[in-house]
Amino acid sequence: MCPSSPTAGAPVWQRGAVSTTGPDAGALFPGKQFISTVLESLETKTAMSGTLGRRYLMRAAMAGIMIGLLYGANYAVIAAFDQIVVGGSTLQPLGRMAGALTFGWALVFIYYSRSELLTSNMMIVSIGAYHRRTSWGRAARLLGLCYLGNVVGGLLVAVLVRFSTLAEGAVLEQMVAAVDHKLAYVAAGPVGWVDLLVRAVLCNFCINLAMLLVYNGLITSDVAKSSVMIVAVFVFAFLGLEHSVANTVLFSIVGLREGVDLVLAAGNVALALVGNFIGGGLLIGLYYAYVNDDTRWLRDNPPAADTSV
Repeated sequence: MCPSSPTAGAPVWQRGAVSTTGPDAGALFPGKQFISTVLESLETKTAMSGTLGRRYLMRAAMAGIMIGLLYGANYAVIAAFDQIVVGGSTLQPLGRMAGALTFGWALVFIYYSRSELLTSNMMIVSIGAYHRRTSWGRAARLLGLCYLGNVVGGLLVAVLVRFSTLAEGAVLEQMVAAVDHKLAYVAAGPVGWVDLLVRAVLCNFCINLAMLLVYNGLITSDVAKSSVMIVAVFVFAFLGLEHSVANTVLFSIVGLREGVDLVLAAGNVALALVGNFIGGGLLIGLYYAYVNDDTRWLRDNPPAADTSV
C-alpha cells in the first residue's frame, strides 16, 4: 500500500497545488542565457570590425593560420597511418580517425585565443539580425571581413608550406586526393552540387551546435567545452563534410604546389559558403533565436503584480 498523503481525502482541486501564475518563463525559454551571451559577443565583433577593422582582420587571419596548420596535421596523420600495413591492408581508417581528432583541436585553439572564424560567426550574426541588434548589411560586412582574414591566414600557411617539405610525398598525395574528391562534386553537375550542399549544411550544423553548448552557460568546465568542440570537428572531418574555410586553405596549399582548377575550386567554396550559412546561420542561429524569443509570450502573459507589500 502507498503511504497515506495529507491530501488523500481532499477534493481533486486541492490535491497538488497548481500554479495560478502559469509556467515560469525560464522553463519555457531555457536558451535565454545563450542568446544573451551571443548578443554580447556580437557587440564586440561589430565594434571591432568597424572601428578596429585592421585588428579584427588580424584576429580572423590567426584563425585561418590555425585551420591551415591543424588541417595539414590531419593529412599528415592519415598519411602516417597509411604507411603501416597490417594483414595486407593499411591502417588508413584508423588514420582518418586520429587525423580528425587532431583537427578537432583547431576549434579549441580558435575559441580560447579569441580568434575569429567565419562559420561560427554565421550563427552569431543571424541571431543578432533576428533580435535587430545588427542589420543584414552590417552582418554581411562582418562575415566578409572575417572570411577575408581567414583566407589571408590560410594563404600565409600555404606560402610557408610551399617553401618547406611539410607537404611532400605521402602527405601531398593525401591532400591532392582530397582536393580531387572535393572538386569532383562540382564537376559532377547538379547531383554533385546537392551532395556538396548537404555536406556543407551538416558541417556547420555540427560546428555551431558545439558553440551553442559552449555559450549556453550550462557547461562550465574547460575540459567539457574542449571535448564538445573536438567531437563536433571530428564528426565533420571523419564524415567528409564540407567547410568553406578549411576547403579554401586546402585549395591554397595544393594549388601553390600542384596547381588547382580555379573554376571548380571557386564553385566548391561558393556552395560550401551557402551550405555553411544554412547549417549554422539558419538551422542553429535563427532557429534558436526564434524558439527562445519570449517577447510575445510575455506580452500575452504579463507577470502578476507583487501584492505582498
